[in-house]
Amino acid sequence: MYPTYPASLRNTAPPEREGLFFGFVGAVCVAALCLLAPQIPGLGHFLHHAPAAYWVLAVLGVLADSRPFTPPGLRPTAAVFPSICFTFAILLMYGFSEAVIVQVAAVIVSSIRLKHAPWRAAFNAGQYTLSFAAAAAVLSLTAGKPFAPGGEPDWADVMTALAAAAAWFAVNYSLVTTAVFLRFRGSWWTTFYKSVAYDALTTGSLLLLAPVLVGATRTSPWLVPLVIVPLLAVNRMARLSGDQDRAAATDPLTSLANRKTLMREVSDQVVACSTSRHRVDGGPRHFALLVLDIDRFKYVNDALGHAVGDRLLIEIGHRLGQAVRPVDLVARLGGDEFAIVAPEIETVDEAKALAVKIGTMLSVPVVLDGLSLDVGGSIGIAIYPQHGEDFATLMRHADVAMYDAKNRGDAIAVYAPEVDNNSPARLGLLADLRRALENPDSDEVAFYYQPQIEMASGKVVGVEALLRWHHPGRGLIDPEELIRVAEHSGVMRLLTLRVVDDVIAQLAKWRANGITLRAAVNVSVRDLHTDEIVERLEDRLKEFDIAPDQVQLEITESALMADPRRVLVTLQRLALIGVALSLDDFGTGYSSMQHLRRLPLAEVKIDRSFVLGMASDSDDEAIVRSIIDLASSLGLRVVAEGVEDDRTRRLLMEAGCDVAQGWFYARPMPADDLVSWLTRYRPPQQQLSWPPK
Repeated sequence: MYPTYPASLRNTAPPEREGLFFGFVGAVCVAALCLLAPQIPGLGHFLHHAPAAYWVLAVLGVLADSRPFTPPGLRPTAAVFPSICFTFAILLMYGFSEAVIVQVAAVIVSSIRLKHAPWRAAFNAGQYTLSFAAAAAVLSLTAGKPFAPGGEPDWADVMTALAAAAAWFAVNYSLVTTAVFLRFRGSWWTTFYKSVAYDALTTGSLLLLAPVLVGATRTSPWLVPLVIVPLLAVNRMARLSGDQDRAAATDPLTSLANRKTLMREVSDQVVACSTSRHRVDGGPRHFALLVLDIDRFKYVNDALGHAVGDRLLIEIGHRLGQAVRPVDLVARLGGDEFAIVAPEIETVDEAKALAVKIGTMLSVPVVLDGLSLDVGGSIGIAIYPQHGEDFATLMRHADVAMYDAKNRGDAIAVYAPEVDNNSPARLGLLADLRRALENPDSDEVAFYYQPQIEMASGKVVGVEALLRWHHPGRGLIDPEELIRVAEHSGVMRLLTLRVVDDVIAQLAKWRANGITLRAAVNVSVRDLHTDEIVERLEDRLKEFDIAPDQVQLEITESALMADPRRVLVTLQRLALIGVALSLDDFGTGYSSMQHLRRLPLAEVKIDRSFVLGMASDSDDEAIVRSIIDLASSLGLRVVAEGVEDDRTRRLLMEAGCDVAQGWFYARPMPADDLVSWLTRYRPPQQQLSWPPK
């Protein structure tokens, strides 16, 4: 039985820092040579006069190890080497040195066959030698060779053979466990238990087959080759089962690991890190999970077909395999998403360095059928245990980081709770918001109103309704955080309906006090994907007898430009009933002039980032003037938000801006305070001091 190493040790040279592991292998080999040296002269004489039965067992043992196999249900590293049954039979019949020389020859053959590193072959030769030495020591307690030719073994000899097999088994797996323990710093007893649990049945069966071979040899040495037939049958079944296991564990297109294998590898790494000794600095061990999404892959599929897309994925998988370290596992999650498990990553900087290497390799164009395809990727990183302690959490957080990188236009992002819309804290906040919106008696959700001033006359012509949420535990929630929490969930619908209901009801209250204003409310692009908002507006406008032109919907430029065709029908219905649409944050979303011409817009609202810098930055002033000129040529009203000083107000007036709002005029305030403010308000040019107290 070949030792069951962790996946990260397969056919790789040990790191330099593991000098102790090299020393252990060397010690085993030296011990093996010391045990063999006194018996070498007698061994030569035996080999010269060895009986045919010995040579039959020896040849079959060496040949058997040229075709190792993995039993069904075991890991690929738990390969079975049938030479054990033949060499243990030689031990029982002829002695220690006669068995070891055949076993070492079998190890050499199997190592050449499997292309094992020399240090690995040397370790296994020493491992088997010490295992046979332990078994020989037990046998020496009796005659030494209880099944020697010409003898008649009794039940005591059989029990001695069983004890020798147990000693062989114990020493063999103790050596394997010690090697893995020195290399990976796991729990010795846990590693030993796992090795025995995986291999006990198979190895024990091979050892117990040895006395049967002895019995066949006593009858006729030529009966021994018949044992090869059942071994070949088991080999064949194991290979078929192995093919099925590999198919279940790999992606059929790229031959990389699939999601199931990725999950198992992450779980194994979690166990290894949680049970291993701490680092020298006292901290826990870490590993990284990277999730990669290929940029622009959809365009390749649409333009060149899925066959070319598949070839591109195969090439990307190949490049990922070249970019990562030998100990890393690359998996394809599906579509154009890949994942990498990187063991022994201790810092975020190390994970970023690996991600940069991957990104650099992906940045090289892929040439397919003479076409040079520029592909890149967005990579999200999650580190164990700081970003999660199980597969599901690490995977979700790496995915969140990947989408954060994609949204920001960066190649790499490390998970950060503040960008996670679905973190436990935000999910709890979302549940609290839903509760507040569904409770008609709750006063947690309220609206503040900021006046909008017509610049030519100085009159108050409207207000913008701004949402405020006073959380019972956290106090006033930042409006941007509130929208981030709600906009990707069903709570956004409840929030929009609440806005429509409360603002229209407030317009009716103001009208009862002789105040007629236009109210602008912010809506999400998701609200415009259905007719529900149109129907709600029609119903509430009719219920409170409010003119449709007193309500204006504001939607951000970037959201509208992302899906203008889908919302066009809803916008046209709003225009038919007289509700206008304002394009908010204008200048930040790369609007198409065709969209501006086709959509039924009433006004554009210049983003505050440009307005705030007008007085000190000539570029911002030029941008604002250009937006005003463009909107005026399209017949759109222009609103400037973020007016905070008189110089900015004057510059906007000179540029021809229609309406302004900002702290220069008034801060957002509750509805009742707005009524009081209106009674004190005077246009700026008529005031000696500003703003009014």
